[in-house]
Amino acid sequence: MSKLLMFEKPVGMRDTLPHIYETKRKLKEAAEMEMRSWGYRFIETPALEYYETVGEASAILDQQLFKLLDQQGNTLVLRPDMTAPIARVAAAKLLKERVPLRLAYSASVYRAQQREGGRAAEFEQIGVEMIGDQTISADAELIALLVSVLKKAGLERFQVSLGHIRFTDELFRQILGTEERAEHLRRFLYEKNYVGYREHVKSLPLSSIDKQRLLRFLDLSGGPDCLEGAADLIEDGAGSEAVAELRNVYERLQEYGVAEAVKFDLPLVSHMSYYTGLLFEVYVDGVGAPVGNGGRYDHLLEKFGRPASATGFGLRVDVLIGALEQLVEEEKTHCILFSNERRIEAIQEAGRRREAGEAVLLQDVAGVEDVDRFTESCKSVSFFVGKAASGRDF
Repeated sequence: MSKLLMFEKPVGMRDTLPHIYETKRKLKEAAEMEMRSWGYRFIETPALEYYETVGEASAILDQQLFKLLDQQGNTLVLRPDMTAPIARVAAAKLLKERVPLRLAYSASVYRAQQREGGRAAEFEQIGVEMIGDQTISADAELIALLVSVLKKAGLERFQVSLGHIRFTDELFRQILGTEERAEHLRRFLYEKNYVGYREHVKSLPLSSIDKQRLLRFLDLSGGPDCLEGAADLIEDGAGSEAVAELRNVYERLQEYGVAEAVKFDLPLVSHMSYYTGLLFEVYVDGVGAPVGNGGRYDHLLEKFGRPASATGFGLRVDVLIGALEQLVEEEKTHCILFSNERRIEAIQEAGRRREAGEAVLLQDVAGVEDVDRFTESCKSVSFFVGKAASGRDF
């Protein structure tokens, strides 16, 4: 192993500089305020969880988990997402309260990267979970809240792509017959490798009719009209029920006035294996990765001994910042420079200004080599000095 350089960081880790920090802070404040206004209560969970509980329930690949041992020999993980920890808390403590539960969070999660490639190993998520409501109304509320949060955060142009995992599963079951074949096609869809998908379908030992059904599946994207094509593509059963759910949720989104932000994308799949119904991703032009994602997961809480339906979404704060057209400018502060003989006056003046709600930077001129350069970043300046260390009079 080569010796690490002085300024190296672990793979995928990031420093947050002041102007990015301020943008992140204001973005999170706007999002949190909107979530609270819809009745969601914020919750915190520990960064460390047991591998056998949250680690295995998280649906994150095992090789992406940060693992360590405690003093008793138990395997721990840094939480790789927030949905599984909140499911644990809800099952253990909160489902005795009023149901449905409306919970929100803002926290860092951790996923190991073998090679950085621009992928963060630590990133912040902000999101919500609704637990104990199996209705379409709950799904519609989550998507409407998502749209509202994105607008409050400063995004003007974005798209919510809406699919249904049961439609995809049922279509593949009817045509392919085996889960192994289905998983192979899902991988192409998850990677958005539609050329590979088409070539693989053409190589399968299927009838020409079934191959055409699988190829037509890729075209099921757009407005509500594409649901007609979806209904024609699949036989009665779970797939037809999924199409009906998509229609119903779209009608409710029209009632919320946010349907224009939603596009159907039936080939949408997720690497999160706990999704059981509607699922969605948020895209912004010019940003390669989804800003956020979510969906229904009705079986996750069973793993913690308390079966309950649930739906939720999470937003990637770092990707969301990258999608914003303009970063927040750092707020300049009032600066007070003082010499030793007038230190008390300067401290008192700073105290008065801070009591009035003003941000104040208090600086001994003996610690400043270039006063002019120092004061360039100040909103305004007060001097309580006789002679600066540089010899400049004030």
